[in-house]
Amino acid sequence: MIPFIDLKTQFRALEPQIRERIDRVLAHGQFVMGPEIDELEEKLAAFVGVRHCISASSGTDTLLMAMMALDVGAGDEVITTPFTFVSTGEMIALLGAKPVFVDIDARTYNIDPARIEKSITPRTKAIMPVSLFGQTADMDAINEIAARRGLPVIEDAAQSFGATYRGRRSCGLSTIGSTSFFPSKPLGAYGDGGAIFTNDDQIALAIREIRSHGQTRRYHHTRLGINGRLDTIQAAVLLAKLERFEWEIERRLQVASDYSVRLTDRCSVVKVPYIEPHATSVFGQFTIEVADRAAVMERLSSAGIPVSVHYPTPLHLQPAFRDLGYEVGDFPVAEAASKSVMSLPMSPDLSEVDLEHIVESICVALQGSEMQNA
Repeated sequence: MIPFIDLKTQFRALEPQIRERIDRVLAHGQFVMGPEIDELEEKLAAFVGVRHCISASSGTDTLLMAMMALDVGAGDEVITTPFTFVSTGEMIALLGAKPVFVDIDARTYNIDPARIEKSITPRTKAIMPVSLFGQTADMDAINEIAARRGLPVIEDAAQSFGATYRGRRSCGLSTIGSTSFFPSKPLGAYGDGGAIFTNDDQIALAIREIRSHGQTRRYHHTRLGINGRLDTIQAAVLLAKLERFEWEIERRLQVASDYSVRLTDRCSVVKVPYIEPHATSVFGQFTIEVADRAAVMERLSSAGIPVSVHYPTPLHLQPAFRDLGYEVGDFPVAEAASKSVMSLPMSPDLSEVDLEHIVESICVALQGSEMQNA
């Protein structure tokens, strides 16, 4: 079985550095907010090109803390996309605000900026685009709308850390950037983790307080907060992985290019990822579109190739959001994508042999599906 994400090969390449970093933490014993936290935050801020990075316990908590810093609460609305992981809409709703969904661009799967403005109301408190599958949303267009309407923008960049947009890094493109270090992400820890990025000093201060129960100093709480701190051991793992990250980004680009070229040449019915000419993707997932997805997935599974569907049910049709009143057909582009997308194994360490086997198996599976439907 080909691994969907090959973390074992990555570990073998980085094992000495990872063990050394973890051993340092075990030796000094500062398992919460140890010195590795400051080191990681400084390096991540420099990588993204912003003044502030605040590490956090997960990419879900980063969204929550970002909105808390902007005073999002009951009665507010936050504009976002229905084609994303549940945490995007979930955190909005948990604060008592309303997720207002906007349909996606059929090429990139990211929120369509042309549809945003008509969804803005006097209750709108923020816009939260998602940089899906490793490519950023069209942030300049979104920021222009937001600036004109006096709204902050939170980039949910859980899948796009390391990607660029017009020469700037994802997470440094708007009021606040948020990312995840879940193990399967382009830069992944060995457990949950995340980070928030901003150039706004006051927002950074607020998030640092929120991250530690609203404290400005020990036992002095000026606001409500959460326990949102990143474990020091996870920071140690991330610091070791940062040493290889630029190489991994280049490898992801090469693997994605090989996938796209071969699939386009051999089975043109596959829709391969579209990347905007002014952007790069880190391919958090390599996601294609095919007809008769279930049959193709079954054939690939028989060939030892794992595939995954992100996301089979858009948020507006999830039972948890039924009270919002959305119906089938409200966001046709997202609904169509949810029925045809599937993600292939993607890792910087994906071998030439495995990549070739995957491509050949997809073409054979599609031919079998076409013959069956003929």
